[in-house]
Amino acid sequence: MRSNRLHPSKTHPSKTEVLWCASARRQSQLPSDSLAVGSDLLSPVSCVRDLGIYIDADLSMRMQVTRNCSKCFAALRQLRSIRQSVSNDVPQSLVVALVFSRLDYRSATLTGLPKQLLDRLQSVQNVTARLIFTACRQDHVQPLLRNLHWLRVPERISFRLVVLVYRCLHGYMASDLQRVSDVDARRRLRSSSTSAFVSPRTLRATIGDRAFPAAAASV
Repeated sequence: MRSNRLHPSKTHPSKTEVLWCASARRQSQLPSDSLAVGSDLLSPVSCVRDLGIYIDADLSMRMQVTRNCSKCFAALRQLRSIRQSVSNDVPQSLVVALVFSRLDYRSATLTGLPKQLLDRLQSVQNVTARLIFTACRQDHVQPLLRNLHWLRVPERISFRLVVLVYRCLHGYMASDLQRVSDVDARRRLRSSSTSAFVSPRTLRATIGDRAFPAAAASV
C-alpha cells in the first residue's frame, strides 16, 4: 500500500474487507481474529466483491453463480410480462442486453467449475430460449439453442477464455502463457509444430487447474 502511496492509516474501514482464501478442507483452519490495518481492525469475511465478481473464501464461485442466476431470473420475469406485447425480434435484443450481459460478465473466472454450478447457469439460458420462442417447459431446449446459434454455458465460458488468450498473444494483455515451440527442450516434439501451450504443473485440480495459465493452455 505504501508503494502505491496508500498509507494504511488512510484506509476507510467501511470500504475495506479482508478475505482469507483456502481450500474447502482447510476453511476451519483460517484465522478468525481481526486484522489491524493502521488504526483500524478488520474482521475477515467469507465473501468479497471485486469489479462486480463475488469471490468466496474457498474460491468455489458459488456466490457469484447464485447472485448471477438471481439477477438474470429477475430480468426474465420482467421480460415475460411484456412478451405477448412485442414482436419476436424484440425479446432477443432485450435478452442480450439484460440477461447475457450478466451471464457473460467475467465468465472466464468460472472456468473449471463443477457441473452442478454450471447447470444452474445453463438453466438461465434454457429459460431464456423458451421465453423467446414461447415454448413450454416440457419442450426440448437443444433445438431452440441451435436455432438461436447460442453456445451452451460451458462452451461460452471456454470461448471467453480463448478470447483472453488471443488478446494475450497479440499484445493487449500480459500473461504467463508460453508456446511449446518456444521451449528449447521441446522443439523436436510434434507439438512444437502446433499452436499448443505449455501446461504448468498445479497442486490442486479444484483451484490450481482453474488458474488462467493452466486453464488457458488446456482450452
